[in-house]
This record gives sequence, C-alpha cells and structure tokens, in this order.
Amino acid sequence: MSRTKSRALLAVTALAAAAAMAPTANAASFNLEGWATQCGGTTGGGSASRVTVTTASQFASAAQSSSASVILVSGTISLSSMTKVASNKTILGVGSGSGFTGQGLNVANASNVIIRNLNFSNWGDDAINVQYSTRVWIDHNSLRNGYDGAIDIKRASDCVTVSWNKISSHDKTMLLGHSDDNGGEDRGKLRVSYHHNWFDGTNQRHPRVRFGNPVHVYNNYYGGVTSYGVASTQEAGVLVEGNYFENTRDPFHRGEGDSDPANLVARNNHFVSSGSGDQGGSVKSIPYSYALDSASGVKSIVQGGAGVGRISVP
Repeated sequence: MSRTKSRALLAVTALAAAAAMAPTANAASFNLEGWATQCGGTTGGGSASRVTVTTASQFASAAQSSSASVILVSGTISLSSMTKVASNKTILGVGSGSGFTGQGLNVANASNVIIRNLNFSNWGDDAINVQYSTRVWIDHNSLRNGYDGAIDIKRASDCVTVSWNKISSHDKTMLLGHSDDNGGEDRGKLRVSYHHNWFDGTNQRHPRVRFGNPVHVYNNYYGGVTSYGVASTQEAGVLVEGNYFENTRDPFHRGEGDSDPANLVARNNHFVSSGSGDQGGSVKSIPYSYALDSASGVKSIVQGGAGVGRISVP
C-alpha cells in the first residue's frame, strides 16, 4: 500500500473512532431540563445536611422544617393526610422500594423543591399537589392506583418540570390549572415541562391544561391511553413535540368538558395504532435549551429510564 493511501486509511479510521466516542444526538439525559431551570433554577436542598426518615411523623417534621435539607425516605411510609412540603427541600426515595401510600405530598406556598425516586400508591387525594409554588422538579417517581390526581399543578404555580415518571392503573393523571374561573391568578403562570414520562394504560389528563403558555409536552410515551392524551383549554398554549403515541385513539385535542378550546401545536410525533390528534393556533416560544430524542425511539428510551430505581441515590 502506498504512503498516501496508508495516510488516508488512518484518517478515515480516526474519524470513525471519533464518531464512535461522540455522544449521540438522541442520548437521553437524566439531568434537569425544562421550565424548572428557569425563574432562578431549582436546586432543592442542595448540599444541606441529609436526614433519613422511616415514619410519617419523622417525614412531616423534616418536610415542614424551615431549613434547607435533603430528606431520604427509607421504606414505605403510610400517610394519613396530605403532608406539606416547605421550601428548599430535596426528597429522595432510597432504592426502588421506598415511598408513600394512603395520602400524598402538598407543595403549597413553597419554592425550590425536588421530589425524586419515590413510589406513590393508593392515595386518597392527590399523590403530588403543587399550588402557589415555583421552581419544582418532580422526577423518576412511580405512581399507581390512586383516587384523584397523580400530579396536579395549579393556583399560579410556575416554572415546574415533570420528568421520567411512570404512571399506571390510574384515571386522572396530570391536571394543570384547576378551574376555568382562575385566570386572574393563572395567566402568565402555569409554565410546565412534561418530558420522558410513561403513561402506561392510564385514562385522561396527560396533561389537561388551562392558561399556561408555553407548556411543553415532549418525548413522552403514551401506551394504551384509554380516553385522551393532551388537552389544551382556556387560553393555554401547548407544544406537543416528539412524543410516541401507541394504541391511543385521541392523542391530543383542544377544549375539554365545559372548558373552551385553546392553542395546541404538534410536531414530530410518532403514532402507532393511534389517532392523528387535533391542533391549531400558536404557542409562545420555548425559552430554554433541551435535548429532543427522535420520536420513533422514545418508547424504548422511556421504558428503559422512567420510574423508580433508575437513578442513584447515595
């Protein structure tokens, strides 16, 4: 082989090796993305001292403390009532078997809260209720078989990310904005990102949106949703982007119940044995950068990464 051909072969080999080592454009990340990076960002308890809790009373004391803290939930804790979570808290489940049953968490009049790696089951009100709160990240939880909302966000809450959660055996999944009559508080707020969540045979509200604009619903997997996926109502603006809809007759639409239809823009979604959806109007621009996975690969990405036990809790 000539010296020129040898050099060319080496160059091609080097380029191939570099390409193999480079991160792929569709590599999903577990890092914080979306609206919870805005409004000053979300760090939760940060590097504050850690406390491990195993009972409802221990958890309530730690969650309601005025001090910043990182709360490690060990085992399943039965809550008899919705438990308030104060500002500057990180709540983490230990391993894949920790979490709450009976009732859920009330993030009310708080800011800078992180809730990750927790199981929620058989709640009597909401699993996670967010109201009058900002900068909240709800990530990598597993929620199933509860009474009302799994993750409801309302009453002027803002800058929230809901990511990598798995919801199954449940009806009313994710409500954003609780009333058609609450525009005075909710206009300009209720900006939420929903990404890489797994809706596993759930029924409705994935999410059902009022007033928030822009609301960003991207790279979620809808598997066998029985009623509808996303609904945009009451002046909302929802971008439905890069999602995978399978066996979902009604992926997204405008209007719901007595609520007026609003704006919904859909792009680059993937449909398998599903309807085509209803869209119209315009949505405000997304202010943050984000990594968008190819819609056709979202099912495998989300099934491999959503829910508890996927992140390390030191």
